[in-house]
Amino acid sequence: MRDAFVSTASAALDADPRIAVVLADISADRFAAAAARYPERVINVGIREQLMAGVAGGMALAGMRPVVHTIAPFLVERPFEQLKLDLGHQDTGAVLVSVGASYDYAAGGRTHMAPGDVALFDTLPGWTVHVPGHADEVTRLLRTSLAGDDRVYLRLSERGNAAARPAEGGLVVVRSGSARSAGVVVAVGPMLDRALAATDGLDVTVAYTPTVRPFDRAGLNRIVAAAGQADVLLVEPYLEGTSAHEAAVALGDRRHRQRSLGVSRVAEVRGYGSAADHDRAHGLDTEGIAKAARDFFLT
Repeated sequence: MRDAFVSTASAALDADPRIAVVLADISADRFAAAAARYPERVINVGIREQLMAGVAGGMALAGMRPVVHTIAPFLVERPFEQLKLDLGHQDTGAVLVSVGASYDYAAGGRTHMAPGDVALFDTLPGWTVHVPGHADEVTRLLRTSLAGDDRVYLRLSERGNAAARPAEGGLVVVRSGSARSAGVVVAVGPMLDRALAATDGLDVTVAYTPTVRPFDRAGLNRIVAAAGQADVLLVEPYLEGTSAHEAAVALGDRRHRQRSLGVSRVAEVRGYGSAADHDRAHGLDTEGIAKAARDFFLT
């Protein structure tokens, strides 16, 4: 996904003089050629993430379209005040592109993990949040984002799905259950393939989205209306329950049950390990999702 991001952003620098890329050392080597062509529009501020966000706000005020990029905890958590004030409060736009969330770089320790990034954006108005599941989705979502002037967060992962899905237009049904189905699984971004494998053999509908803000409330209502039961299992790659309030609003016109899978809010995993280790610890591997799905839909 990062290669797709760099390629698309570099091409945008060639095509649109409004585009600028603001870095904090991460991926600077990948933008070296673009920086040589456009030294005034590819800015590496060093390990100064608060400055990175402030520079982006200033560029946006000057009519530019800044693309801001680094590892997720350094892009969202460390400069959060600058995102709130220099972008949000000034009502300026930018495209923020992270890598490494939630724990893709678990070997770097807790400093390099950010399972709460999307939940943090929920505290700020006016942000679009994309969580693509495939590199081709990154390209399409980034091109659309660069053409606008709003605030966008594009959350890249080191892991994804085997095939790209529609990147725009809200929730799409990937596998339909019967009219008597047990409910609906909503899989976000890179969780789709695992959700499909985990629910193979269950009579449920599996829907997918790479865009979680704004959440497709009307789409979820429509998909649930076609299912046998109004039970929804949300499978998200970040903090569990991040989109639970969205599902509750979407299904406010009917009695329903919902359960959220994601990175645990109860206990912090303090071991380093690999991303796969953290998946198992949080029940986000295929086996963990399968057990949760059976417990939820069949009991």
